[in-house]
Amino acid sequence: MYSGGMLAVAGWNILGAGLLLGPLTILSVTFHAIRKRRFSRPMAAAMALAIVSLMPALWLLGLFTITFPYSLATSGPSAIVRLPADNPMRVVWGGDNVKVNRHAMTPDQRWAYDLSIEPGILSKSSRLEDYGCYGKTVVAPVTARVHFAIDGEPDQTPRKLGATKNPLGNAVVFALDTGTYLLVAHLKRGSVLVRAGEQVREGQPIGQCGNSGNTTEPHIHIHHQRQDPKDRTLGMSEGLPLYFRDHGGAAMPEGGFQFRGGKVVLTGAEIRHQGR
Repeated sequence: MYSGGMLAVAGWNILGAGLLLGPLTILSVTFHAIRKRRFSRPMAAAMALAIVSLMPALWLLGLFTITFPYSLATSGPSAIVRLPADNPMRVVWGGDNVKVNRHAMTPDQRWAYDLSIEPGILSKSSRLEDYGCYGKTVVAPVTARVHFAIDGEPDQTPRKLGATKNPLGNAVVFALDTGTYLLVAHLKRGSVLVRAGEQVREGQPIGQCGNSGNTTEPHIHIHHQRQDPKDRTLGMSEGLPLYFRDHGGAAMPEGGFQFRGGKVVLTGAEIRHQGR
């Protein structure tokens, strides 16, 4: 099924070029205006476009974010899987729009989820052990072949996002029968139990929840995409719909939070695998 194609993905990423071209254009127009001692209409138009091109910089700060324009109704194929853990979990991020899912602004993670386990969600602690998700068993959401697995990446100190060459951290990537890929990321270092080429059954342990890669606290990240993620830059793939079954709730449970009394209150769904 149609989901916008790589042209849409490329166009979206070109917007990010505004983070570099915007400031350069503003500086150039300003310098030219000072040198010429005048400010023409073309210069004003260039300045206006440069300012608009800086919008993605605000997205990085969580301001004025917009949903990547893929339609759930016309995107596919979808994947319908079980939850990646047996513990009760909270959907921190998940759903079809940026209000409930911060991933929805990125092409490859359009319908991604961040799932976590109490206690300690959004804690200010720098100790991994203070987070309920850390070390919990992560299981295969589907019966499939392991496309590749990553282990050996260090677990980050919570609340201190550091630079990493591998944003997924320790991860397991499944090749689905639809020719698409399911990614489970941020696993604990040294915990990955499966290897490339291995046929894994649904519910089989594949590792433990960790804090490796591009993450600020222990959680399970899972998303579905069309293109092979191996040797592909993050953000340069088509995200595809992902649904959960056998948990008694919405197939696409939503995440999100609210500010109440000066505190952050999680409003995402509480979910738990119930079996078939």
